[in-house]
Amino acid sequence: MTTTLVTGANRGIGLELVRQLKARGDDVIAVLDDTGVRVIADIDVADDASVARLDEALGDVQLDVLVNNAGVLEPDGLGHLDLDAVRRQLEINAIGPLRVTAALLPRLHAGSKIALVTSRMGSIADNGSGGSYGYRMSKAALNMAGVTLARDLAGRGIAVVLLHPGMVATDMTARFGDPAGMQRAEDSAARLIARIDELTLATTGRFVHANGEPLPW
Repeated sequence: MTTTLVTGANRGIGLELVRQLKARGDDVIAVLDDTGVRVIADIDVADDASVARLDEALGDVQLDVLVNNAGVLEPDGLGHLDLDAVRRQLEINAIGPLRVTAALLPRLHAGSKIALVTSRMGSIADNGSGGSYGYRMSKAALNMAGVTLARDLAGRGIAVVLLHPGMVATDMTARFGDPAGMQRAEDSAARLIARIDELTLATTGRFVHANGEPLPW
């Protein structure tokens, strides 16, 4: 049985990832309720002590898959720039996954996989619209962290993938348009799981869309 830990699993894509992984028989550890999985509540990926509590709560559990999904989006622009919000997004979206991965690294083994749920908005080459400084900067930083982790962990037999879920109808994206024109969370989650399943050391460090399309840095 595969043991998978998912952060940011209380809503949206994270919740759907947990449901689908549980349904196929994975042993799932998450922060949420009413899904039949093991729950570790009140974990803040932006806080060292909180992540240490997560590690302690896991006891002797070893992980096959770590999905760093926790994230926030706070829209901004030059006309309404909130630097505290920029810092908050960097802390949660970029530093948080690195903090969690470092804390739980002793629980990973040769053959384990790390998935970082990032965003196409972290692509420098693909930025054709500007705005969203905090979110774009945080996801670009996460992408760099992910590639660096892939290089550092390859010798341990641990593979890393950076995943863009696509535009998904969730609370986070509700402000960006009609949900009817977006993917359903369950469809995006299924594609993300497929990308994690196919991840190997030969493909470690890639930045890909949930549909498998390679994305530009």
